[in-house]
This record gives sequence, structure tokens and C-alpha cells, in this order.
Amino acid sequence: MLRAHYVLFKRLMIFFDLCIVVGSFFLGYFLNNESYDIYHINSYLRLLLKLLIIWGVLLYYFGMYDSFRIKQIPDILSILFKTALVGSILFASFIFITKMHSVSRALVIYTFLFAVIFIGIEKITLIYYFRYQRKKGLNYRNILIVGTGKRAQRFIDIANKHTEWGFKIVGLVDEDATKINNLIHGYKVIGSFKDVSKIIHSNVVDEVVFIVPRSWLGKIEEIMYVCEVEGLKVSVAVDLYELKLSKAKYSHFEEFPLLTFESTPDKLLHLLIKRLFDIVFSGITLLILSPIFATTAIIIKLSSKGPVFFKQQRCSLYGRRFMLYKFRTMVQNAEAKLNDLLIYNEMDGPVFKMKDDPRVTKIGKFLRKFSIDELPQFWNVLTGDMSLVGPRPPLPTEVDKYKPWQRRRLSMRPGITCQWQAYGRSNIKDFNEWMKLDLEYIDSWSLLLDCKILFKTIPVVLFGIGAK
Repeated sequence: MLRAHYVLFKRLMIFFDLCIVVGSFFLGYFLNNESYDIYHINSYLRLLLKLLIIWGVLLYYFGMYDSFRIKQIPDILSILFKTALVGSILFASFIFITKMHSVSRALVIYTFLFAVIFIGIEKITLIYYFRYQRKKGLNYRNILIVGTGKRAQRFIDIANKHTEWGFKIVGLVDEDATKINNLIHGYKVIGSFKDVSKIIHSNVVDEVVFIVPRSWLGKIEEIMYVCEVEGLKVSVAVDLYELKLSKAKYSHFEEFPLLTFESTPDKLLHLLIKRLFDIVFSGITLLILSPIFATTAIIIKLSSKGPVFFKQQRCSLYGRRFMLYKFRTMVQNAEAKLNDLLIYNEMDGPVFKMKDDPRVTKIGKFLRKFSIDELPQFWNVLTGDMSLVGPRPPLPTEVDKYKPWQRRRLSMRPGITCQWQAYGRSNIKDFNEWMKLDLEYIDSWSLLLDCKILFKTIPVVLFGIGAK
């Protein structure tokens, strides 16, 4: 809706700014080189991508695109100065580190100077253009809001907070005609349902936004039809249900419009990057650590009876089952002896944890302490049953005992490490605390969070913190 226009405008600004950087780069090159050798310029082109990343990230970081419509010229100049200063240092450092001594310092100076000048001219021109448009009463979208309840008032608060989106609220409409002329958050109720057609004809209205209770949904169809006939854009607020975790998203299934509620990460591109990283990292790890695999397998085989690998069925996404692989650290038939040890369980809930478990072999204690027994799970990561980071994969018998709120941890692909692992593994004995850590991970998931957990896990594994 309105925000979509602003997001599009922001993306266009970023695109044009990067085009200006490209133009500044080539202008700087041709001013610095009299021969214009096309083969010589090819050696410089690999610098261009780094230059675009530096400018794009820094302009965004310093706030060039935040609330641009209400920015002042000094704000623009300040951001450009900081971007040029930090960017030139980063760019020069990259050239120094990579020993690209053939790159002219004049080229760097020309590029950054021209980029500052041309982006500055572009932004100042836009500022004056927007001011001119607003003086003429243009560059606004006029919105008619149908609804006056708490949700409509919350919408008005958001609209007032984001003046850079550039829209005006014409007024409000309510089913109850007795509310006409009442003020709601500073805006007048200018009519009832039957007045909508008249309001549209007597005012400039670009869009009608319906923020109504569920009980009104059957009553607004006629008004929506009036707007449709008039060619007006109509938006209906879909926060109809006060769900605590799920986020609403609109989609189509052929001719069926669907309102989807998701309580799990839906950043498809980021999830794809996560999966690609899992494949590359696990594949390389399996190759590099193959000597350790072979050595560990021989030691296990020589030290105790039984197979080298321990195989166990675990649960993955939404309860899908898969075979998890670990190096065996217990005596043969250890699972058959579990019932005799349940009274020594140190973990609340359906998970079994015990200090000095008598089923663990001598070499098994060492393998567990430094998580060497977990290494075969990189195969599970490579095949897609697991990820590097995610909630630990539970046993089907554990899942059967989950409370409803705990089952949500199955909505993310399980991982080799997680927040529980990073915080010291067996130091956490409260099962509910463990579950809350997993759900906190799901609710706040990002690629950056995965990186943080991976880095936190390294000292935990190297020093055997909390292992049992």
C-alpha cells in the first residue's frame, strides 16, 4: 500500500545512486588515463563491485534513505561527507591489503569526489522538487479511512509518525451515523457507510482503507463495490485476529486470494543463503576432516565392541523423521539400559541428561567433551535433514511428550549447534528454559544471529564447556 510506494522510491534512489558511483568511476578513469586502453580498464573493473558495496552499505548505514522526504540539505551533506571519508579509507585499505599497487590514487580521489558532487546534486534537486510539489498541493496521496476503532486509531498514529510517506487523511467513515463530526486523533468523522459515494465525489480520494472489525466484513462489500466502480484503490487491514506470534501475508493460489499467518521466518532469500552455506561448509568440512574421521573410527573400533557409528531416528521439520549419525560413545545396547537410569535424570522434561553416565566409554567421554562425536552430523547437514545452526533434533518419543507451545520448535530445521549449545550445553538443566531459547532463536532468526551462535560455539567446543 502506502509503504510499498515509499519502499519502491527508496529502492529507485539506491539504484540511481549506485549508477552515479559507476559513472564517477569511469569518469575518474578516463580523466586519469590519456590512452583509454580498453584492456587496461578490465583490470580495474573488479574494483567496481567493491566500490558499489562500500557506497551502497555506507549510504544506507548513515541514514541517507531513512525519511528522505523530510531531510534537510545539511543532513544530506553530512551523510555524504561521512560516507566519502569512511568509504575512501575502506577502499584504500582494500587496495593496500590486496597489493593492487597499479591502482592510481588519483582514480580513487576522482571517483569519490565526483560521487559526492553528483549524488549531492541529485539529492538536493529531489529535496527542492518535493518542496515545490507540496507547495502546489501535489506529491500526496489522499486517504479515506473506513473505521474509527482502536485499530484505525493505531493506523493514524503510524501515519502521523511517517510523514515521509507523503499522504493525507481526508477523514474517517463509521457505520454509526451519530459519530459524524466527532474527532478521532485529530481527524473528523465525515460520514457513515451510506455517505461514501458522496464523499468520494466531493473530495479528492486516491485510496480507501478499511480498518474494520470482523463483524463488519459482510457490511463493507457494497462500499468496496462502489470504490471498484469508481476505479479507486482499496486496502483492507488484515490484522483481524490478535495472534501473538504469527505475521499476516497475502498471496494467491490460482484464483483464490489467501491470507497466510506465519510464525516462522519467511525471508526466503536469507533461508536460501543459509541452506547454500550449509551445503558448502558441510561439504568442505567433511573433506578436510576425513583424516580425523578415519582416526576416530579406528580408535572406537579398537577400544570397545560395537559399530563405529551410532544411528538414531530423530525429528526434523514439523516432525519429519530422519536418521541421525554420530560417533558411538556408549557401550553396545546402551539404549536398552536407559530405563534403569531414568531416576538419575538431571534434566526436567522428556530429555535425559546424566553426569557420569555409566554407559559412556572412556574414549566416548573424550569425544563428547570436545564434540568430536557430533562430526558425522555434517553429513546430515549436507543431505538437508539438518542445518549448522538450529534447535537440536529431538527423539520422536520426546516430541510425543511436548506441550503444544513446545512443538513450535519443530518449525525450524534442526541444527548441529543452537543457543543452548552456545550457552554451555549441560549448564542448562531446565527443559522449559531450553525450549524458550529455541523459540527465541526462531522468533529473532537472522543470518547474523546464526553467525553469532557459530562464533559462540567455537570456545564452548574447544574448551569442552558444559559437556557431559
